[in-house]
Amino acid sequence: MSTASRPRIVSRMTSRLPVTVDKTVRRLAVLSLIGQTLLIVTGGAVRLTSSGLGCPTWPRCTDTSLMNTPEMGIHGIIEFGNRLLTFALAAVAVMMLVYLWNLRKERRDLFLLALGLLASIPAQAVIGGITVLTQLNPWVVGLHFLVSMALVVLATLLVNRAYGRTGRARTTVLAALPGAARPVMTAVVLFSAAAVCLGVVVTGAGPHAGDADAPRNNLDWDLFAHIHAVPAYLVTAGALFAVFLVLRGGITGPFRTAVVMLLGVTVLQGVIGFTQYYNGIPALLVGAHMLGAALLMSAAVNAADLARHSPVK
Repeated sequence: MSTASRPRIVSRMTSRLPVTVDKTVRRLAVLSLIGQTLLIVTGGAVRLTSSGLGCPTWPRCTDTSLMNTPEMGIHGIIEFGNRLLTFALAAVAVMMLVYLWNLRKERRDLFLLALGLLASIPAQAVIGGITVLTQLNPWVVGLHFLVSMALVVLATLLVNRAYGRTGRARTTVLAALPGAARPVMTAVVLFSAAAVCLGVVVTGAGPHAGDADAPRNNLDWDLFAHIHAVPAYLVTAGALFAVFLVLRGGITGPFRTAVVMLLGVTVLQGVIGFTQYYNGIPALLVGAHMLGAALLMSAAVNAADLARHSPVK
């Protein structure tokens, strides 16, 4: 191929890409959010089924194979399946960047969010590798989970901007909110993040280590479970206050839907948390609580993002 012909080929390829945010871009954004949430669920399955060392080394699954082998049984399948999902998410992020190529300047917000998701995936893979190589050190496992939660936040913002709900290219008309709405929703996001971080500490002290021989952080599980509940109570209070503001002000539209959804997820997460605490921390409920944490973080960021871009009364 001659050097002169390369620009023409590139030009023909880019001419087929969208010049506006179309259905494909929006669907990829939603798929990214679903995938990041699913990664948290499958990561939980790895730990809760004691499959954390199903692939005992990294980056290969065994010393001689990239994939799990039949001799490794169900634990190898679960762990390797979780690793494969990372590659699927990377493919989605690459497709998103490709489809946004013609919009990389006009919609720099979308392009940078998609780039951030793609750049974080290799970092997440490396942390996962360190997790395996350190025999499931609870602090490294916790960091692995927190990075996944950060990616859920980025994917939520990506969805909002792809659909024109927030950002400079906003097309959705948002109702004016009381002045208290923004600081309250900001506080809800911060308390949600605190609850997630403390939940990691609780998990590191609990019984579900990912492997029978995995170390624990040797902290008082019961004490930190109660400390973990404090920001969760504050999130509930903030969500209730936001719903009160919406009902009192007769506010309709996306923000109303967002805070009602936030309250619903918060209450459900609280019910799951109390139920698992008083029933011996069964693995299935712990997995549901991990999914609930991802949904709570996404719902809180969504509501706060809408509040930030809404006019104030």
